[in-house]
Amino acid sequence: MAATLILKPSLSSAFLGQKLSSRGNSKRSEPSRLFSKDTKCATDTAYGGNVPKFSRLNVWDPYKRLGISRDASEEEVWSSRNFLLNQYANHERSAESIEAAFEKILMKSFINRKKTKINLKTRLKKQVEESPPWVQNLLSFVELPPPVIILRRLFLFGFMACWSVMNSAEAGPAFQVAISFGACVYFLNDKTKSLGRAALIGFGGLVAGWFCGSLLVPMIPSFLLQPTWSLELLTSLFIYVSLFLSCTFLK
Repeated sequence: MAATLILKPSLSSAFLGQKLSSRGNSKRSEPSRLFSKDTKCATDTAYGGNVPKFSRLNVWDPYKRLGISRDASEEEVWSSRNFLLNQYANHERSAESIEAAFEKILMKSFINRKKTKINLKTRLKKQVEESPPWVQNLLSFVELPPPVIILRRLFLFGFMACWSVMNSAEAGPAFQVAISFGACVYFLNDKTKSLGRAALIGFGGLVAGWFCGSLLVPMIPSFLLQPTWSLELLTSLFIYVSLFLSCTFLK
C-alpha cells in the first residue's frame, strides 16, 4: 500500500487538495449563510408586525371614525381622541387618521361658533334698524369699547367705592366723588376731543347717580346696612356706577 502511494502521488495529492478545498469553501460559506439568515429576518417581517391597526382607518366621517355622535361635547371628543391614540399609538397610519378626524371636528366647531357670532350681530343690527327712531337716536350715543378699557375703568371706580366705604367712619365721600368726576371728564375728553361736551356728560352722570341713589337708598332694609354707612355714602356708590357707565359707554 505504501508502495502504491509512493508510485501514485498525484492521486493522494489530488484527493487531499480536494478535501482541503471543500473545507475552505464550507468555512467561507458559513458567514454568508448567517448573514443571509439575519437579512431575511430583518427585511421579510411584515409592516407593523403584531401592532394593532385601527379598524375605522378609512372611514370618511370624522365623527364615526372617532366613534362619537354629532352632538358630542368637546370633552367627549377629547376623551375619544386620547383613548384611541393610547390604543393605536404604535401604528403610525392609525394615529394620523385619528388626529385628522379630531382636527376636522375642531375646525367644524370653530366655524359653527363663528357663524353663530356673526348671526347674533346681524340679528342685533337688524333689530336696531327696525326699532323706533327715538331708540336709534339713543343708541347712536352708545358704544362698546375694548374689554381692556372696561376693566381698567371698572377697577378705578371700584377702588374709589371701596375707599369711600373704608373711610366712612372718619369723613364723607366728597373727595372720592370729586376725583371720580375728574377722571370721568378726562376719559370723555380723550374720547370726544371736546372739553365742554365731556364736562356736560360727566355732570349729567353725576346728577343721574345722585338722583337714583336718593330714590333707591331709602328702600334698602336697614338691617342690611352698617351703622357707619350714611345716606351720603350710599348715594356716592350710585354716583360711581353712573360715572363709570357715562365715561365708558357714552360717545
